[in-house]
Amino acid sequence: MSGTLDRRAVVAALLRDPGDLLVVTGLGSTTYDAGAAGDRAENFYLWGAMGAAAMMGLGLALARPERRVLVLTGDGEMLMGLGALASIGALRPANLAIAVMDNGRYGETGSQRSHTDLGTDLAAVAAACGWAATAVIGDMAGVEALRPRLRREALFAVVRISAAEVPRALPPRDGALLQHRFRASLGIAET
Repeated sequence: MSGTLDRRAVVAALLRDPGDLLVVTGLGSTTYDAGAAGDRAENFYLWGAMGAAAMMGLGLALARPERRVLVLTGDGEMLMGLGALASIGALRPANLAIAVMDNGRYGETGSQRSHTDLGTDLAAVAAACGWAATAVIGDMAGVEALRPRLRREALFAVVRISAAEVPRALPPRDGALLQHRFRASLGIAET
C-alpha cells in the first residue's frame, strides 16, 4: 500500500523550521533523510537499533515533558516495535508525535514487501492501542498540514511514500558524538 510521495521531500517538509523540536529517527532511510534536511544537535539518530525509535521517543518525552518530541521512522522499523504503540497509548504523553514513512517495504534488507503492503494498517493499530489522534497522509498538501500538528498534538501519522530508492545522505555515525551533543542540547552537563 505504498504511495507516490518522495520521502526526502516529505522529511524535509516535516523538519522545516524545527525550532527546539527533539527528533528521534529510526534505522535507515529516516536517519538519512533527517540528516539531509539538516543535521542538528537535537536530532538523535538510532544507528542499528531497529524497533527502538518509538520507545526512545517515549522515554525522552517522559523525561522532558516541556519539550516536543518527534519520532520519525519507517514502516519496517515501526512494525518491529509495535509493542511501543501500546505503551505510548497507555501513558499518553502529550508532547510526543510519531510520523511513519510507509513505503510498504523493508528498505534496509533488500526492499522486500512489508506487512503494511500486505494489509497491516499502522494507524488502525495505533488507534486500537489508545492513540487518540491518528492520520494517514498521501499528498504534499497533507504533509504541509501535518507539520504543525506534529509540533502540537500527541499524534500518530502514517505518510504514504514511494518505494523508490533515494541516494543516501549519511549524518554522523559516531555514537559517542551523537550522545554528547544531544545531551548538551538538552542542557545535561557531562559527568
